[in-house]
Order: sequence, then C-alpha cells, then structure tokens
Amino acid sequence: MAIKISSDLLDGCVLGLLDNEDYYGYEITKRVQKSISVSNSTMYPVMRRLKKDGLVTTYDQPYKGRNRRYYKITDSGIEHLKQIRSDWNEFKTGINNLMGSEEIE
Repeated sequence: MAIKISSDLLDGCVLGLLDNEDYYGYEITKRVQKSISVSNSTMYPVMRRLKKDGLVTTYDQPYKGRNRRYYKITDSGIEHLKQIRSDWNEFKTGINNLMGSEEIE
C-alpha cells in the first residue's frame, strides 16, 4: 500500500524543484517520479493549479520544431514554498516521534 500524497506536498515538490531552476512540464514530472510514486495525470493539474494561483509563471521555448512549456517560480511561490517547508518539517517531526525515526532499508 502506497502512502497518499497531499496536494500541498505535491505543490512543495514542484516548487522545490523550481526554486533551483526552470523546468518544462514533462521534466518536472519525471524528476518528481524519481523520488515518489505519482502518475503523469496527477502532475499536470498540479502545475496548472500553481500557475492559476500565481505561484509559477510559464514561458515557451522552441525545441526540435515544437514548443516546450517551462515553469518558473514567482516571488509568491517562493514564499509559499517556505511555508510548505516549515509545515513539512513540523509534520515530519511529529510522525517520527510517533512512529520512531529509524530509517528503513
């Protein structure tokens, strides 16, 4: 059984990636999937919501005769990411206190 990931955590994952550099949509999806189990159909609505909420902007770049849509974090997105990181650290500490913090290998 996989642990369900909240939309807040998915937002944090995308914003955390974009805090380092801009990425196009498919690349964001693949990078997130390297760390957590999430479907392609889950990721694109996350990116659209972040744009709608003003947490990211987009721009297109030509690539091999097609356009790639790149995502860039906004100042509001940076502030939102700080809050998600703070909330995550508090949540993670609470869970570790309840379940034990031993790493499973």
